[in-house]
Amino acid sequence: MAFSSPLFSPVNFTLNPNPQLNHPKSTKPNNRRNLTVCAIPPLSTATDISAVTGSLDGKTLAVLGGSSVAALAAILSLADPERRRQLQAEEVGGGDKEVVREYFNNNGFQRWKKIYGDTDDVNKVQLDIRLGHSKTVENVMKMLTEEGSLQGVTVCDAGCGTGCLSIPLAKEGAIVSASDISASMVAEAQKQAQEELFKSKDDQSLAPVMPKFEVKDLESLDGKYDTVVCLDVMIHYPQSKADGMIAHLASLAENRLILSFAPKTFYYDLLKRIGELFPGPSKATRAYLHAEADVERALQKAGWKIKKRGLIATQFYFAKLIEAVPA
Repeated sequence: MAFSSPLFSPVNFTLNPNPQLNHPKSTKPNNRRNLTVCAIPPLSTATDISAVTGSLDGKTLAVLGGSSVAALAAILSLADPERRRQLQAEEVGGGDKEVVREYFNNNGFQRWKKIYGDTDDVNKVQLDIRLGHSKTVENVMKMLTEEGSLQGVTVCDAGCGTGCLSIPLAKEGAIVSASDISASMVAEAQKQAQEELFKSKDDQSLAPVMPKFEVKDLESLDGKYDTVVCLDVMIHYPQSKADGMIAHLASLAENRLILSFAPKTFYYDLLKRIGELFPGPSKATRAYLHAEADVERALQKAGWKIKKRGLIATQFYFAKLIEAVPA
C-alpha cells in the first residue's frame, strides 16, 4: 500500500494480546517486549500516482490519501479488476494458485528478485518495499532468537521466496525446510544460500546446514517442525481458503507459528481497490486482505492463541505480524 506521509511512530509486540491495545499511542504499563516497527502514517496528502503506477502490482498498490480517497472511490466502478484476474486465470488454465505460480515463475520472479535483493536497479517504490520486507524478516528473527539459540531447531519456511528468511535462520544454526510454489524462486534461493552460507570457511565455528529447498505449494507441505513461518503469502488466499491454510500450517508446528498478512480495514480495503485501477505494465496476482479478528478466530479454532502481534509499515509496504503458540 502507498502512503504519503514519511512520519512513523513505534508500535509494540504484546505478550498478553488484545487487539484494542495495539494503538501506536498506547502507554499502558503491561507485560511487553518492545520491538520497534513502523506504525501507519496518517493519510493526509495525495500521492502522485503518475510517478509510481509503472511499478505497481498486486502487492505494490498505488494509493491516494486523504480527501482524494473519497473523490476517487466514485470511479472504482469504471474499472473491472475482477475481469482482469479472470482473464489471467483463463490464460494459465486455472484459478488463483495457477496465476500465482505463473506470475512468480516469470515477470513476478524478475520483479521480486530485484526487490528482495541488493541491486541498485530498483525504483523508489521497490526500494521502500524492500525496506518493509527486511523489517519483517528482522522482527521475525528477533522473535525466534530472543527465547534462546536456534541451533538444531527445525523451522519450516513456507513460501520462502529467494531465501530472505531461510538463509539467516541457517546462519543461526536452524535446520530449515524451505518451499515455494515458484521453481524460479526456489532455484534462486538455493543459489543465494550456497553463496551466503559457504562463502567463507571458519574452523572456529560450526558449519551451517544448507536449507532443504523444495518446489511446493502450501497445501502440499507435510512433516513436523518446532516452528512454522509463513510471511507475506496469505495475500494470495481469500479468507475462505486462508482459514483452512492456517489450520494446516498450525498442524505442522509443534511450538510456534509465525504469520504475516496484509490487514483488512476500511481504509486499506478502499485504497487497495483504488490501487487496482493502476495495474502497471506487468501482470499481477490478486491481493487479499485479512481482518486480524478472522486470523485469530482461525487460530483459535485450530487450538492456538496469539502470543505477540505488531504492525510493520513503510510508505508502500504494510504487514501484520503475529506469533501464535498452542493454547
